[in-house]
Amino acid sequence: MNILLVYPKYPDTYWSFKHALKFISKKSANVPLGILTVASLLPDEWNKRLTDLNVSRLKDEDIKWADFVFISAISIQSVSVKQIIGQCKHLKTKIVGGGPLFTEEYEQYPDIDYLVLNEAEITLPLFIEDIKNNRAKRIYQSDKFADITNSPLPDYSLIKSRNYATAAIQYSRGCPFDCEFCDITALFGHRVRTKTPVQVIAELDQLLQIGWKGSVFFVDDNFIGHKKNLKTELLPAITSWMKSNGQPFNFITEATINLADDEDLRGMMGKAGFAKVFIGIETPDESCLTECNKLQNNNRELIGSIKTIQRHGIEVMAGFIVGFDNDPPNIFQRQIDFIQKSGIITAMVGLLNAPRLSKLYGRLKNEGRIIGKFTGDNTDYSLNFVPVMDKDELLSGYQKIVREIYSGKLYYARVLLFLKQYKPLFRDPISFNKIMALIKSMVYIGIFNRDRRYYWSLLFWSIFNKPKLFPLAVTYSIYGYHFKRVFRDVS
Repeated sequence: MNILLVYPKYPDTYWSFKHALKFISKKSANVPLGILTVASLLPDEWNKRLTDLNVSRLKDEDIKWADFVFISAISIQSVSVKQIIGQCKHLKTKIVGGGPLFTEEYEQYPDIDYLVLNEAEITLPLFIEDIKNNRAKRIYQSDKFADITNSPLPDYSLIKSRNYATAAIQYSRGCPFDCEFCDITALFGHRVRTKTPVQVIAELDQLLQIGWKGSVFFVDDNFIGHKKNLKTELLPAITSWMKSNGQPFNFITEATINLADDEDLRGMMGKAGFAKVFIGIETPDESCLTECNKLQNNNRELIGSIKTIQRHGIEVMAGFIVGFDNDPPNIFQRQIDFIQKSGIITAMVGLLNAPRLSKLYGRLKNEGRIIGKFTGDNTDYSLNFVPVMDKDELLSGYQKIVREIYSGKLYYARVLLFLKQYKPLFRDPISFNKIMALIKSMVYIGIFNRDRRYYWSLLFWSIFNKPKLFPLAVTYSIYGYHFKRVFRDVS
């Protein structure tokens, strides 16, 4: 068999970092970990190629070469998926679809020949066996969850790692919490399943062997979901490995705010090399937190929790949401004030939407309020339900938030507040790409950008007050350039 694996293109959003990547000469923010893992589940004797549309175009000759085109996608990639399907259908090549997008709404894609849904470790071997025996069905589903201790190493041989800014590893699947707007538990369950330390160390070894250096993203939806395994097994293993290999990586992950409640865990993560964590803060309004069942965020001083985590050398990035039924009229200014006081630089604010498998979708459907398709894009001003607040007021308030928090004055004020308090545990080494990023930032931001006076003020402050954090000052200036461009381009 000849198999062409295709990873669809991301639109320009917070997470694409499209406008920031040009400063470091990269084409995509993250390696396509899911489809690289799928590649390793295919038979060794099958010929495999990969096209990541975030770094290259999909060629007709590759589609013609393939017996099957495998597409793995999430909701935000749906526009690109439809283009891929059209190209494959025109060339009469059969398509196999998998991943969260198809698992959630496979009926929206009648032109997909085969749908291998849910977790590939379970359903893909069934499809492969049936293909070999000429008895393939159209849909493969499972209500069981995979034992990920049997998940293979991702096949990094299929990509050119120099195209990517961040490598990726998955340690766990599932989340013990039950936020109404989230579909993670529907896709991966409440019971947190983890890989073994041996598996994770093997993936780190693989990254080292391909010459990777820099950031590695643990893509778990809640990295601290199984604290016992984390503290007794994984973090000690990573800490030892990092020390033995000269601290080659810094780690990024996603977690819940209750990380602030466990001093030992915070210390262990910092010591292991975790430099950043993304946390869903969502809203400072407790009635909205109760509404969406984000109970782990309730009954706590959120800004204090954020600063507690950052004192361990772990930067907090965060997501925020407006559009809850209980949002008061002043929620927009409250969000702005909270973000500024917290010193969160990477503050990603989105409009509430209801994924198909979320409990929110079920509730809103029962109330007759679902009006459209979930796009997965938190920057496109779309809503797939009728909000309680007047829609025009909601959209206007949302625009006010993003306009203000990414204005030069407020954004650089947050950067400065953060850098004044931040004490990193490890020094990020200087590289050629970082030197080039500095030079490019001096041109794009320091000369031609209206925020140039804030840019130069921050850089000079860093040089004279915290010179070790100068590379971070440059990095955050570039992030600000990206965030502002994203919203300028979609508004």
